[in-house]
Amino acid sequence: MAEEVRTRVNENGRVVIPSSFRKALGIEVGDEVVLRIEDDELRITTQQRRIQRAQRRARQYVKPGNSLVDELLAERREAAKRE
Repeated sequence: MAEEVRTRVNENGRVVIPSSFRKALGIEVGDEVVLRIEDDELRITTQQRRIQRAQRRARQYVKPGNSLVDELLAERREAAKRE
């Protein structure tokens, strides 16, 4: 998304996020957003987007057909047997 918009901060410190930006980020009315300052920029995202990003990063280390959930359950069952 190469769109850029200028807006103003109002007297309460509020900024309106344009609808095209909200739509692109999947932000709905009432959603909680996560704000972060990175490289002198304000970044806005949602917790769901952060989870999706983490899942994509983790997938690159998992072989196709493997289930991390199944592996974790197997490890927990083995640990329970040893207790």
